[in-house]
Amino acid sequence: MVNDFYNVFVFSISTVEVIANVLVSLVCGIIIALIYKYTYKGLNYSASFTISLILLTMITTIVIMVIGNNLARAFGMVGAMSIIRFRTAVKDAADIMFIFFSLSIGLAAGVKLYSIAFIGTLVVGGVYILLSKFSFVLPRSREFLLQITAFTGDLADNPFVEEFKRYCRKYKLVNVKTLGEMENEIMEFSYYINLKNESKGKNLVGDIKRMHGVKSVNLFFDED
Repeated sequence: MVNDFYNVFVFSISTVEVIANVLVSLVCGIIIALIYKYTYKGLNYSASFTISLILLTMITTIVIMVIGNNLARAFGMVGAMSIIRFRTAVKDAADIMFIFFSLSIGLAAGVKLYSIAFIGTLVVGGVYILLSKFSFVLPRSREFLLQITAFTGDLADNPFVEEFKRYCRKYKLVNVKTLGEMENEIMEFSYYINLKNESKGKNLVGDIKRMHGVKSVNLFFDED
């Protein structure tokens, strides 16, 4: 009886099991990171966040192995983690989902539930890919606001049309504003655009910036 009670607070794990758990979490973390990279549709892709998903899965596995069945370690770990403050705001709900995804798979690998870790990674990842591929419950395309500031004296007639045709499904001029009173005056053009491929937004901005007479280009979208 005493031995059974003592075993609750003792956790033994071999070196082979440690290596196996970490390797499983590494493989699953890489799969999660690849899914994130493949399905990401925003304009501000972060390579460091993608790498963090892999490491988060492995770290969670290590934390679970350290805690084991030891209640004292568990409470100590909670106390240690409580002093950590995360300053970076996560704006995209998908990013938060991937963080919990990595944590869950790391937990499974840490307690040697390899089948749950692998099957969970493939099933959840596969479902997310399908939902993203078919744009389930999502609008067909987001509307962006493109603002272009240029010296009108240096611009040709309809200078941006060719670039819009290359990158946009549709575009609409919504505002033109004069920013200076001079012979070569500065104008600000505002367009609502729908991109054919949202990942090409930076290419559109770069191509327009290189046009003669263009001073600045800004592309805005609603993150909510």
